[in-house]
Amino acid sequence: MKILLGSGGIRTPERKKMFLELMNDNFKNCKRIIFIPYASKNYDEYTNKVKNMFRESNYEIIGIHELESPLEEIQKMEGIYVGGGNTFTLVKKLHEDGLIEPIRKRVMEDQIPYAGVSAGSNVACPTMQTTNDMPIDLVPSLETFGIVPFQINPHYHPGEIWWKEDGEEGLNQHFGETRERRIEEFHQYNNTAVIGLYEGSFLRCDDNGVELLGNKAVIIKKNKEIQTIVENNKLNYDLSTR
Repeated sequence: MKILLGSGGIRTPERKKMFLELMNDNFKNCKRIIFIPYASKNYDEYTNKVKNMFRESNYEIIGIHELESPLEEIQKMEGIYVGGGNTFTLVKKLHEDGLIEPIRKRVMEDQIPYAGVSAGSNVACPTMQTTNDMPIDLVPSLETFGIVPFQINPHYHPGEIWWKEDGEEGLNQHFGETRERRIEEFHQYNNTAVIGLYEGSFLRCDDNGVELLGNKAVIIKKNKEIQTIVENNKLNYDLSTR
């Protein structure tokens, strides 16, 4: 099993370089990768950006919307990459097109590599319930691929938000909920452990477990103290450290 899950925030040259290297390693020996741009509303634009990013890689990126028979082609593809965007929009389309179970089987049973960033990481989890996104689409189900047994909260940050008004000096405090508080709300109804990924962090998953790369993360378990871990830490699939 080879699964690469990223938080996002891949905007610095160093992070872009690391992302490209991790993706090339994840899809090593693959020739055709199916890209799922459904978290965006402009599939062509998004797919073309991804194709350009990986233009020098040894595999071809093919947008799922470019295929006449996506369900048939998924059975032939050697890897799957799900891009970021709005998780509600993504999950709605995955369910409408009947893609949840076929992709789950290809990854879990056929062992083809999977990569996801942001919303693409959310849908690797059992449910989409730890997304940060606005519910702009009505999903038929919160169920997602479940190719990892824990939940991910991408774009995690540990504190409260301070902001600066244009033309003003000093910072203003925003008193809205923290990510920690929102995950506590998830745990009022669910027992699944959550890993909050800082920007620029990745989880590299294989048969041995999970490795955190790129940046820090927090592990949040129901009725437990939050644990902060640094990059290069290795985890089991119950998010205990190895």
